[in-house]
Amino acid sequence: MNKKGRVIQSTGKWYKVSTDGTVTDCRLPGRFRLDKKEVTNPVAVGDYVLYEIGEDGSGQINEILPRDNYVPRQATHGRRGEQILVANVDRAWVVQSVEQPKLNTGFIDRFLVTCEAYEVPAGIVINKTDLAKGNQMEWVNKIGELYRGLGYPVFMTSIKDEESYKRLRRDLSEITSVFIGPSGVGKTSLLNAMEPGLSLRTGEISSYSQKGKHTTTFARLVPLSNDGYIVDTPGIRELGLVQIEKSELSLYFPEMVEPRQHCKFYNCTHYHEPKCGVVEAYEEGKIHPERYGSYLNMLEKLDY
Repeated sequence: MNKKGRVIQSTGKWYKVSTDGTVTDCRLPGRFRLDKKEVTNPVAVGDYVLYEIGEDGSGQINEILPRDNYVPRQATHGRRGEQILVANVDRAWVVQSVEQPKLNTGFIDRFLVTCEAYEVPAGIVINKTDLAKGNQMEWVNKIGELYRGLGYPVFMTSIKDEESYKRLRRDLSEITSVFIGPSGVGKTSLLNAMEPGLSLRTGEISSYSQKGKHTTTFARLVPLSNDGYIVDTPGIRELGLVQIEKSELSLYFPEMVEPRQHCKFYNCTHYHEPKCGVVEAYEEGKIHPERYGSYLNMLEKLDY
């Protein structure tokens, strides 16, 4: 007899599925991987599944229920297709740090484009504000103002500033969220600060590369005491766009949606074509140079 549950952790071969607080280790039959050759992981944390329990107490997933949404990225290590980072979330947060590692607006923009394309509400967390030096926070605050102006919620946090992460925690109540970002930006440390009883393992920064070392190995769905859930994910260095055409890329930049209606050519790439509404808006200062630079960078990579 099938039971309905939610996948709360994935190790690649085994899946922990929760039903009313009871967790069962489940296998996934090989046919699912054959059916979804273009996806490296047919089941993701956050998925709802139907499963049955065998005589040995382990389960077998028999059906993956339809998703409300999901966040993908291009498969890495030379593999073809896409990897699903998480499924069925109310908001996805891209987490960056001021330093160690340095804030990367290009990563933020690729993340936001992915969320816009796959209809996932997105937000931004800029962590480790206590590491800002000199007038660095002035620049960080301007970055925050830029994204807030585009309609994205932005939180500045530090585990040394309790009020900063309490504000974020209030936004996580009664919904399912996910933290996505590179290793070392402090995703797990933030979770430990917001929910002290978790005691999740955290890593350290490599003194050589100033990048984080992988500590969270598998994605996992963590319950919060404010009736919310957060998915803690392994750090990712790359966030390749999935199934986005060059002609539609500008649709996922909110500030380009209106200007692109004034382009002379319907298939305008907003790069070299004459009478382009987006280029005109950029030249008039209505589109931030860093955002337009990110757009051109993504456009170039879509060629490959």
